[in-house]
Amino acid sequence: MNTRITQLLGIEYPIIQGGMAWVAEHHLAAAVSEAGGLGLIGGANAPGEVVREEIRKAKKLTDKPIGVNVMLLSPHAEDVAKVIVEEGVKVVTTGAGNPEKYMEMWKAAGIKVIPVVASVALAKRMERYGADAVVAEGCESGGHIGEQTTMTLVPQVADAVSIPVIAAGGIGDGRGIAAAFMLGAEAVQIGTRFVVSKESIVHDNYKQRIIKAKDIDSAVTGRTHGHPVRSLRNQMTRQYVKLEEEGKSFEELEYLTLGTLRNAVLEGDVINGTVMAGQIAGMISKEQTCKEMIEEMMEQAGKLLGR
Repeated sequence: MNTRITQLLGIEYPIIQGGMAWVAEHHLAAAVSEAGGLGLIGGANAPGEVVREEIRKAKKLTDKPIGVNVMLLSPHAEDVAKVIVEEGVKVVTTGAGNPEKYMEMWKAAGIKVIPVVASVALAKRMERYGADAVVAEGCESGGHIGEQTTMTLVPQVADAVSIPVIAAGGIGDGRGIAAAFMLGAEAVQIGTRFVVSKESIVHDNYKQRIIKAKDIDSAVTGRTHGHPVRSLRNQMTRQYVKLEEEGKSFEELEYLTLGTLRNAVLEGDVINGTVMAGQIAGMISKEQTCKEMIEEMMEQAGKLLGR
């Protein structure tokens, strides 16, 4: 399936793996890239040297293109931005902010820059500043979210910009890919389904929580302070919502979740940890390799799109 995104990134399939904190490390990124998509290393809050090591380890596992997701709120964002140039990374996606201050440096290094956007206004601004494409991410996705749904955001962004649009949020099979293309996207970004891949280092408790999830198991916390996060319901989300209703400060709520994503991903604490996952968790029923996932999704999408 040839699109402007597959040509731009030098990949076989129009599928990008989300840059999920603690999840998107070198094993997963390399596996997705080897399978024909674009694997991403999630910079999250990691220092530049940690990201450098991850990039080098991924390159030992694949000679296909890999990218890095820069979380712009990270105190290490500037270091990570420089490491990406030094290590010859070809693609950068950005989240949680505006990457304008790094655009000139990245573009001079020949890096393809793809910001994640949650509004038409930010998509248009990113195009003006030289972005090569944008990821239009709807609120169905896991982790930090905006307010627009994928169904409404993607066509509006596609109408507003001339650069290619990648759809994200609520996509986990070939039907989602076909729907995204109908809405005007030229690729999709997928996170939650890759969490349960065989190559993912995520603790089996976390994977099983996703595999066993029902359609109604998704919860959003943090709306009262303007930082909504989608994860699967558990003791932590119930406590968080209770404290929100009591009017607790942002700092008190942040303290509650400190280190809980790491605890869930690496230690398997799915009771008090933060089990970030999108609303498609209820559609995921098995663990597969990244290659099996991508081939299954592309075959289904191809039939639906009549290719």
